[in-house]
Amino acid sequence: MLHLRLITPADRTDDVVRLIEKMVGTTHLVVMPGAARNPSGDVVMCDVAREAGDELIGALRALELDETGSIAVENIDLSLSKRADKAEEEAPGEGADAVLWEHLADATHEESTLSVTYLAFLTLATMIAACGVVLDNAILIVGAMAVGPEFGPLAAFSTSIVQRHPGLALRSLNALLVGFAVAMAVTVGFSHFMDWVNLFSDEQLDALRPNTNFIYRPDWFSFVVAVLAGCAGTLSLTSAKSGALVSVAISVTTVPAAANAAVAFSYDEYKQAWGSTEQLLLNLLGIVLAGTLTLLVQKWLWRRPSSSAP
Repeated sequence: MLHLRLITPADRTDDVVRLIEKMVGTTHLVVMPGAARNPSGDVVMCDVAREAGDELIGALRALELDETGSIAVENIDLSLSKRADKAEEEAPGEGADAVLWEHLADATHEESTLSVTYLAFLTLATMIAACGVVLDNAILIVGAMAVGPEFGPLAAFSTSIVQRHPGLALRSLNALLVGFAVAMAVTVGFSHFMDWVNLFSDEQLDALRPNTNFIYRPDWFSFVVAVLAGCAGTLSLTSAKSGALVSVAISVTTVPAAANAAVAFSYDEYKQAWGSTEQLLLNLLGIVLAGTLTLLVQKWLWRRPSSSAP
């Protein structure tokens, strides 16, 4: 269930209340006239089944409530109510399958912001992965994958394609390109420093490295895994099962590939650097392609007649 808290201008409250009352899957309607101060107006609250949430939010936006008032949405972790159970039964589909497009656009917009924190996480993940590739340590590689925040802008780019949002697409590309450029540049410097203190060496990079040599040897399995991870990651975002993102993060080699390319470049190992770059680009392409197709399928599945009561 979702909880909606609305601030409505007094002259639109009746329209909002009628909309909620006729919408299948809503319950626990509360109206508090004159309760809002900034902006001034009435406060209307209700609960709605997740599978009916996107339609209700869209209808509220059609009333321009997002411009004249406010629409706030929260997830309800526990609701002990027969009315809530009935609302979920009446709403079409399953809540776990529902996509809240407004929430997805807002979440991916935030995740695709080129912030200091984003750059810090991506850079630290790349440097951790650099240690992993030189030491041929799979544990460090997995840790670097989990720390990397690059799935956010990748998911945002897929969302921008499906929602036809060029602004979000440019924002996502900026976060990806600038983020990886900064992370790899810093990792090149980090590699030189580690070589200077005798912790990295050319011999370590040229060793057989049975645990990590796949990073600079892209193949079809790399692309297949990236596609599967892209599907799983997108589903975890749209179904609010964010815990699955950790599993997605450690299944693709974007950050380790960037790290290996940076370290190889610092030692003039251009063949290995190019192989790692191919691995990076292949994984990025697979994730974006899979994420876009997953969202298109979900959009098609939920394109159905209105669930409002006649």
